[in-house]
Amino acid sequence: MEGVEVDRPMKLHFIPYPAPGHMIPMCDIATLFASHGQQVTIITTPSNSHFFTKSLSSVDPFFLRLHLVNFPSQQVGLPDGVESMSSTSDGDTSGKIYYGAMLLREPIHDFMEKDPPDCIIADCINPWVYDLAHKLQIPTIAFTGFSLFTVSLMESLRINPSFCSHTDSSPGSFTVPNFPHSITLCTKPPKIFTGFMEMMLETILKSKGLIINNFIELDGEECIEHYKKITGHKVWHLGPASLIRQTIQEKSERGNENVVSVHGCLSWLNLKRHNSVLYICFGSICYLSDKQLYEIACGIEASGHEFVWVVPEKKGKEDESEEEKGKWLPKGFEERNIGKKKGLIIRGWAPQVLILSHIAVGAFMTHCGWNSTVEAVSAGVPMITWPVHGEQFYNEKLITNVRGIGVEVGATEWCVNGFEEKQKIVSKDSIEKAVKRLMDGGDEAEEIKQRAQEFGEKATRAVQEGGSSHNNLLSLIDDLKQMRNCKTLD
Repeated sequence: MEGVEVDRPMKLHFIPYPAPGHMIPMCDIATLFASHGQQVTIITTPSNSHFFTKSLSSVDPFFLRLHLVNFPSQQVGLPDGVESMSSTSDGDTSGKIYYGAMLLREPIHDFMEKDPPDCIIADCINPWVYDLAHKLQIPTIAFTGFSLFTVSLMESLRINPSFCSHTDSSPGSFTVPNFPHSITLCTKPPKIFTGFMEMMLETILKSKGLIINNFIELDGEECIEHYKKITGHKVWHLGPASLIRQTIQEKSERGNENVVSVHGCLSWLNLKRHNSVLYICFGSICYLSDKQLYEIACGIEASGHEFVWVVPEKKGKEDESEEEKGKWLPKGFEERNIGKKKGLIIRGWAPQVLILSHIAVGAFMTHCGWNSTVEAVSAGVPMITWPVHGEQFYNEKLITNVRGIGVEVGATEWCVNGFEEKQKIVSKDSIEKAVKRLMDGGDEAEEIKQRAQEFGEKATRAVQEGGSSHNNLLSLIDDLKQMRNCKTLD
């Protein structure tokens, strides 16, 4: 019997958090397990199902399926269909979505009782999952949308009494204590963020281990050893998960529905020289003011470089008046740039992995969300870093200080969330300077680009047979089977 149990596929239930930056990599990782012969069920809500359905067609339905539970819209005061953080542009609605995600415990508990898995793999922002799993005696593996560098850094701060005593009003920069790298941050994170991160870190430690959407070579062995030393917790690097998408169609279908023709976008890029285009995108839940967008437009135009710029979907609509447009675009900007094929503006969701992997793209101006970061690294594209909220200021330090694959634009305002009105504006001069520093050539720029390309090659090798992430996946599957067999014998 024991031999039969070893050979049986693992039955795994994935519970993502309803935000694109969490659902997309979790979908990729779920697909990884399914493509290695494990039975995977992704549990989500009806309006979020489109983030996962395209992956279903690429894998045998025996190994990958969806289970839908209704989102408690009425209970939290939301209209039907608003179930993802990408569906909102204000903090009040995002808070209701978070509360709704916490209320999914009951229907998921009912499903788990009827169809118990061998293991639950859950986003660590869902703290209730681990209490539910404990009650049902099902082991859990945590998933985080962060790098281990960031998780380790947050742990170092959490266990440091002097940092824990800081308040939002504490002035000036600070250096992270007892960390493998010398990291100095321009400002301290908001107190509400550190409280949220403490809850997340405690949730992770309740699990049997942690899945990271990154590869060992980028986080670094020193960071892995540091995390194990201070927590004793097990970690599996399985990324970059986006590299499971190989074809143009797979890359273009990842995430939300694109608002731009993939063919049109590729045709535009195909006309450009290698490494000549700046790609600008701040993710799905970072909203910049009209004044800040205006500074970006002025800065990129002054840099003289061609660009693809992703702006909020509401910008540039046909019914947008000249007065409204003038608040975020300089007069004549579209005629000088878009009309002359020097720039391309995408309003809404863009096929980011496809764009980053195009040889015309030479740099990426990014908010430093982890998905965007690891996608750029995978494509070998250097970054201009512009963190806004959350853990993005930590990610910036990995990109610039530690790995030397990007330059900072100079953002210093650490917001509570992506919807918060920013008090500080990053000037057009700072933007122009950062773009030119990375794209005008010179020894520094060439060294940064060379390192970025080397990490892109390492990322590709990591997910190939014999690579670090590929071996970690096989090791994790073996660990899960041993865990199941020990439970069976008990």
